[in-house]
This record gives sequence, C-alpha cells and structure tokens, in this order.
Amino acid sequence: MKVIICGAGQVGWQIARHLSSERNDVTVVDNNPELIRRAMETLDVNGVAGHASYPDVLERAGAEDADMIIAATHSDEVNMVTCQIAHSAFAIQRKIARIRAQSYLDAIYSDLYRRDHMPIDVVISPEREVAAAALQRLAAPMAFDTENFFNGKAQLLGITVDGDCPVINTPLRQLTDLFSTLQAIVVGIRREGTLFVPSPGDQIFPQDDVYVFAREEDVNRTFEVFGKRTVKQERIVIIGGGNVGLAVAKELESRQQRVRVKIIEKDRAQAEIAADALERTIVLNGDGLNASLLEEANVATADAVLAVTDDDKTNMLSAVRAKANGAKMAICLTNDPTLMGLLPALDIDAYINPRATTVSSILRHIRHGRVRSVYSVGDAEAEMIEAHVLGTSPMSGQKIRDIGFPEGVIVGGILRDGQYKKPNADFRIEEGDMIAIFARAPDVPEVERLLQVSIDYF
Repeated sequence: MKVIICGAGQVGWQIARHLSSERNDVTVVDNNPELIRRAMETLDVNGVAGHASYPDVLERAGAEDADMIIAATHSDEVNMVTCQIAHSAFAIQRKIARIRAQSYLDAIYSDLYRRDHMPIDVVISPEREVAAAALQRLAAPMAFDTENFFNGKAQLLGITVDGDCPVINTPLRQLTDLFSTLQAIVVGIRREGTLFVPSPGDQIFPQDDVYVFAREEDVNRTFEVFGKRTVKQERIVIIGGGNVGLAVAKELESRQQRVRVKIIEKDRAQAEIAADALERTIVLNGDGLNASLLEEANVATADAVLAVTDDDKTNMLSAVRAKANGAKMAICLTNDPTLMGLLPALDIDAYINPRATTVSSILRHIRHGRVRSVYSVGDAEAEMIEAHVLGTSPMSGQKIRDIGFPEGVIVGGILRDGQYKKPNADFRIEEGDMIAIFARAPDVPEVERLLQVSIDYF
C-alpha cells in the first residue's frame, strides 16, 4: 500500500517506522529538511521537504496514486487543508487527520467532516486520547501502564515488580499451577531495558517491568499476586488545567462515585476557563512546583497526583515534589521517551506517553477492519493486537502449539461467543474467535500474515 505521512515529528516518525517495517511504500512530507533527512536515514521511506498542504508538494510525494494520507503536522489547519486537497485534487481514498483544538471537535460540528464538506475519514484527538489514558491509569493506580481490550472484558497491565513481590524467582509455569483459576498470562517482561516475551521456564526478578494480560474480573487478584494492594482513588490533585486536565476533571465529576478533585493551573486565563467549566472541582491558580500551593491543595492527603502540563520537566518535578509532600502516588505525562527510564528512580509511579497513545490510535484506524485494536507498548517496542480470526487464517482450527509463532509472539487471551478464555498450548483457535496477541515490533508482520490481514484501507 502507498501511504503519505505529513509531519515527520515524533508521531509521524513512529507511524512511518511501523508502516515501512511492514513493507509498505511510505513517503514522509515535512517542511523541515532535517526531519526528512533523519527519516530517510533511519527508515526505509521516501522523503519530500515542503509544506504538506501545497498541492505541488503532495504531487511530488506521489499523491496521484496514493492509497492513504495521514496528516500529523503540528497545525490543525494544515492537517485539515491537506486532507481536503488530497480528496479534491488527488482523490485519495483514506484520509486521517490529527486535530488538537477542542472547538473543531465539538459534537455540534460533527457534520464538518463529511465528504461533501471537509472530507476527513478519521479524526484523531491527542488530548482526548491522553485524557482517556489518564483515567485508565487512575482506575488502575498499581500499574504503570494499562489498556482495555475485548470491549472492556480484558486489560493489559504493566506492573513493576518490587522486592517484596511474593512470586519472585518463581518460574511462570508454576504460577499457572499455584493460581489455576487466575485468568491472566504474563505476555512480556522488560529487564534492564530489554523487552522480551517470556517462556514458561523464565522467572520474575525484582525491578522487572511485567506486562500481564488479564480478564477484567481478575485484575484486582492479579495485582494481589504481584504484591500490589488495591486502593481507592477518592482525592485527586491535577497539575495542569489545559485540555487534558480539564477533560479528566469533567469525567471524574460525572461519575456516581464521589471523587474530590483539585486542579492547579499556572495560567490565570486558563484557570478561569477551567473554573467556569467545572462544578465541584476546586481550581487553584499558581505554579504546581510551588510548595506552599501544593500544601494548600492538600497533596499530603491526596490518593493520586496527576501532572499533565505541556512541559515534561514540570510534570516530573511537580510529581516528585508531590510525592515528597506525602501524596500516595504520582502519574506524569511524558512526551520524551528517553526520560521514562528516570521515573522509577524519582519515585514516580506511572506515566502517560502521548506519542504512544496517538500512534496506537492511528494504527487502530489504518489496519484492516478485522484488526479491532492496536496498542503500542513502550517506545514502539511491541504491540498488543486484537483481531477477529478469519476462516482463511492459518491459525483457524489449529492448536496454539502447532501454529509456529515467532519467539517474540504470545497469545494473551481469547474471546469466544462473548466469553473470555485463557489460552494454553493445547487451546484450539476457531473461526470467529477474538484473539489478543502480544508481539514484539519485528514480529508484527508475521502476525499480520497469520491473521491474513494486511494494512489496507476499508
């Protein structure tokens, strides 16, 4: 498939990396020649330097016979105009745009993106995706990463193993014997910076980051097995009252369970906007790094502090200060993946990676319709793929042990006739099953082949 990616920043580069690794014809467009040079030197892609919304630039990028265009520049307006030109001048069938401004996303303007108006097939909102990720982190505060699958009937949990974890040094095959009714499987382990798919004989060691795929009903028990105590989130302090912080606060206010929320926002105008939009949330105008302001927000009694400003270092430092002042846990938004390795040493409990969240959202929409969901793990190190099993798939009718998955692939769970099934080597996959597969990035193309689902437009 021929794909044009407009914007060679973090998101555009990662999408190009995914698609080019799967042998698609990818061209990256950006007005920064240095970003184009980096993409061409590190990826198997073509590059065009120029403004993505200019028709002649798109023509040089091969728009006349492109199957899909992904507009992920830093400008909403450029992204929208790019999709319009891709449709009107070049008849590109599939158009995806990243749009940040909430005004463009208001439900009353949903007709704006119809084909006879502004023809955008899929609109990706990073702020909304990040807000949803933040709410998931708050719902599972014992995990550093989490994502829902099977329409909420299963979760992928990222759990850091502490020294007092009761299953340390226990081979994974013994976990199955010890907890025979637990519907959960360890699908990945990151040890000393390297992510791998474990074998039944592998053990878990302190400081490992373990990825577990678990049935929704067994999530709390899974945390207990790994030595994590389930806690309720009743008092939450949000540092940053922009689109993400405001969206999280609105959702928390709408829930039946009463949650006490306070927002700290440095910009006075934005603080006033947040205060007007919220009913029960207390909004404080000031710097989230200010010790006296944190004391005024009662972070010492907070169950969680969520730092979601637009500056990584502010988020990290305010999370550290909040923990030092007594907050039970801290979650911070971190755009720079190179900073994530510092978080455990800083006693920051969990993070939200907007880039990974946006990349996952885009991948979900550009894969074939039989792939229902894709979640990018870590720094695009692996993917959790949810898909329907077709009758033409080589997996259909086969036992898992006979399929011949690569070493970097493992089946995390199966949904059959609406019922969750924990797979083992003798489990036979049937046509119509919903399957969740954890695959390291180099092995994703083989998973696509086994599913007989190629990246394609609908």
